[in-house]
Amino acid sequence: MLNIVETLAQELSISRQRIQNALDLLAEGATVPFIARYRKERTGQMDETQLRQLSERFTYLSELEERKATILESIAQQDQLTDTLKAKITACLLKTELEDLYLPYRPKRRTRATMAKENGLEPLAQWIQALNKPTATLNQPLTTEAARYVSKAVETAEEALQGASDILAEAIADQAEIRTYLRDRLLQGGEFVSQMKSKDPEGSTKFEMYRHYQARANSIAAHNLLALYRGETEAILKVDLVVDEQQVLGDIEEQVIRSKIPAVRSFYRAVIKDAYTRLIKPSVVKEVRATCKAKADRESIQTFATNLRELLLASPAGMKPTLGIDPGFRTGCKVVALDQTGKFLEYEAIFPHQGADRRQQAAKTLSRLMTTHNIDLIAIGNGTAGRETDVFVTEVLKTLDRKPIKVMVNEAGASVYSASEIAIAEFPDLDITVRGAISIARRLQDPLAELVKIDPKSIGVGQYQHDVDQKRLKQKLEETVESCVNYVGVDLNTASKELLTFVSGITSAIANNIITYRNQNGAFQNRQQLLKVAKLGSKAFEQAAGFLKIPTGDNPLDNTAVHPESYGVVQAIRADLKLPLHQITEIPARLQSSDLKQYVNATIGELTLRDILSELEKPGRDPRAEFKYATFQAGITELSDLKPNLELEGIVTNVTNFGAFVDIGVHQDGLVHISQLADHFVKDPKQIVKVGQVVKVRVLEVNEKLKRIGLSMRSSVEI
Repeated sequence: MLNIVETLAQELSISRQRIQNALDLLAEGATVPFIARYRKERTGQMDETQLRQLSERFTYLSELEERKATILESIAQQDQLTDTLKAKITACLLKTELEDLYLPYRPKRRTRATMAKENGLEPLAQWIQALNKPTATLNQPLTTEAARYVSKAVETAEEALQGASDILAEAIADQAEIRTYLRDRLLQGGEFVSQMKSKDPEGSTKFEMYRHYQARANSIAAHNLLALYRGETEAILKVDLVVDEQQVLGDIEEQVIRSKIPAVRSFYRAVIKDAYTRLIKPSVVKEVRATCKAKADRESIQTFATNLRELLLASPAGMKPTLGIDPGFRTGCKVVALDQTGKFLEYEAIFPHQGADRRQQAAKTLSRLMTTHNIDLIAIGNGTAGRETDVFVTEVLKTLDRKPIKVMVNEAGASVYSASEIAIAEFPDLDITVRGAISIARRLQDPLAELVKIDPKSIGVGQYQHDVDQKRLKQKLEETVESCVNYVGVDLNTASKELLTFVSGITSAIANNIITYRNQNGAFQNRQQLLKVAKLGSKAFEQAAGFLKIPTGDNPLDNTAVHPESYGVVQAIRADLKLPLHQITEIPARLQSSDLKQYVNATIGELTLRDILSELEKPGRDPRAEFKYATFQAGITELSDLKPNLELEGIVTNVTNFGAFVDIGVHQDGLVHISQLADHFVKDPKQIVKVGQVVKVRVLEVNEKLKRIGLSMRSSVEI
């Protein structure tokens, strides 16, 4: 059978030994973030993307081998397994090819061919098949031979020929070569064609651009294909995958027909057309549509994951005293004060948009909250009344000597969080709207710590997220969150249960137990105390310890990504350099790179040593970028305020395959089409912009009726 490790080594261009090492680590329960960071010597520095690709492909090939074994056994039991067929099956690398080879031997339901065989027509089909040779001759009409098979079940010679045709059509449809040919032809030369099913007037549906649409299967954009499928699901569009059928039929005839007898050639042409139309085309078209859909799903899910990663890794404003404001007109603005740890302190409702008197009272309340709690940051939700509230807060700040930083925060998903079991458990006595304001404030302090509490699909950075494979989407987004959490690291003494759950090796139960231990025993003083947490054994400790930091603990190494298993080598280096423990940050400057090799041993190689020195240079550092925020232009709060050529500052809220959406402070994101992202050709918008990026844009057009804003970044300067 297939040597999976050898196959993976060839496909990924990585040595067999490193592939085997990585698979062994995964089989032992090691997580991808742990392997990527702490087992570089064993894998040759395979990163998370390579490791996940390896894991996915290994699973696919393992399932393929299991299926091969089942198929070989089934064909052998039918006593039809030849050496040639066995070799073809054994060499298969794709599930579709394997199923094509198995199709002639697969137990079939009752078909027209099986009924014809039951009626004794198989010998007739074999007789006609024998005529399909270059040297064959025929001395009588086909109907003369067919007449011999007339019976109670087969009343005429024509019926007998039809039965023989059904048998031959099924045999042709079962040929792997023909199915492979059509599959490749559809993928390379097929076109998706759509039209409206209803007589709706032009411009009346959201699928207008697909009223008369066609695109090649091998180049159709993911978002276009998913839109077609959605329109089909909603019964608005009729979508077909078409190919030049005359050419296809001609190619199949050339492959199948060998006879020079006109009557036989004519008979076979009819058989082939029936096989193609009734048996081959429906199933292969369905397969190819599914293949194209899977490709579009992968692209869209990757776009979602990339956007989510940028959002989760957005620059934190820092753990400082913060006001969170959930804006509103009729129901007022919910204002909460949090301290520098994110702890809820106070709540007030203010009504700055309901007349002069209430606006004045709101200003007094806001000033009091800022003064009482020494507020450094103000987070304002960007939803309804967001810009109006932003203007109001700006007016209040003008009256104060000490002016906090004011930031508009994307509140997508805040309402989902505020109604969740997590929020209820965290703040059981607070109103749902107050919880929303708290979430907005915490997003500014530390986006990652807060956003992990929300289902990623509710954050609003996807592309046709409800149309893609939901199981694959969920897996990919969970992997993305896990990757981000472990990349940044977690403060062991302040992390929430939700944040801890995404740390390598930490299950939900262990996360609960960490919180319980912390509540009962106070803050952790060192990483070794983790071994006292219920259910956190040596394996979980190995996987998690390097990602859990203690900023003010007993050992300064506990505030770095240096794994406890490497503390010994750091201590040896420190002793050789005669440095006290609290001066370990001086090690990188004192230790020359040429001296590293003397500390290499069986478990710690030069790659790990270099990572250790990098960590010691800036212990406790946050790898996220420096905090930046957009400043919306004064006086621009509604679509009606926008004019062509107006230049504005905004923040990217979503990136798709066709462009980027930018919040410019008018309650409606504008679209920078891919053609307007740069002065040069752009193949992938993700190469130009990312979620959370502050950009300068120019207004191209505004459609107030459809609430659409066209923006451009061409010849504009990025901040």
